[in-house]
Amino acid sequence: MVFKRRNKPPVLHRIRDALYPRKGWSRPFEYVGHRIKRLPDTPHKIALGFSCGVFVSFSPFFGLHFFLAAICAVMVRANVLASLLGTFFGNPLTFPFIATISLSFGRRLFGLRSSGHDFVRVKDAFSDAFAGLWQSTKSIFGFGPSAWDRLADFWSSVFLPYLVGGLAPGLICAIAAYTLSRPLIAAYQARRKSKLLARARERMLARQAKADAAE
Repeated sequence: MVFKRRNKPPVLHRIRDALYPRKGWSRPFEYVGHRIKRLPDTPHKIALGFSCGVFVSFSPFFGLHFFLAAICAVMVRANVLASLLGTFFGNPLTFPFIATISLSFGRRLFGLRSSGHDFVRVKDAFSDAFAGLWQSTKSIFGFGPSAWDRLADFWSSVFLPYLVGGLAPGLICAIAAYTLSRPLIAAYQARRKSKLLARARERMLARQAKADAAE
């Protein structure tokens, strides 16, 4: 490939850059904000799409946030691309807070004890669940015993509380994202439109002056 890097960085460096980019997290956030403001749609649809992505970030469907955000955007007739950009609200910096709030709140709703280490619980539970799923899949073909009991415990103690507990904080953050982003997008679009009109007027006046000079 033409744009493929010749010398790939070590795996540890790539993991480090994914968790904390060399230029910090401010640059990715600035890029997302810039892209959102320049989307060709109404401020309402763009802000609503962005809030869909924020809301989905509080769900435990890791790896499916893009897909779920797009579905939510289609359902409420919002901008789909803005919803994809909104999922960047869930990132390595915010995920510890999202996981802790969602799981703690969900476990309280289900009458379960909150340990105060819910972020660690989420990481361990998901890794254990994937291991149990892999082991159970292998057992179907006769490779060792199944581990479906581990998945049942994961469902009742982590996944379902996380799913239910993330609804309220996700909705609150989504409403806040819509309320804050819509006027900013509207102001940006109005300012950009005025600049484009001013440039078009300057070009028209320049052509008119050139035509008058030719006469």
